[in-house]
Amino acid sequence: MAMTLVGLALAVAIFAGAAYLERRPKEDGRPRWTPYIAIQMIALVGIVLACAHLVTLLTGTHFVGRFSG
Repeated sequence: MAMTLVGLALAVAIFAGAAYLERRPKEDGRPRWTPYIAIQMIALVGIVLACAHLVTLLTGTHFVGRFSG
């Protein structure tokens, strides 16, 4: 569970850092070479997966898919 919490904290920190860097003003109208919004989306997927994993660890039951028997 500790590793999941560390991963969740890391994903939140990456998301927040990318959000901060995306909101900085551009200098001289030059384009940014780092896609911060894409980094945010990848971090968001990590946050959702870590939260789902924490729910399964805390409740002791696995998520059941929509089409599983």
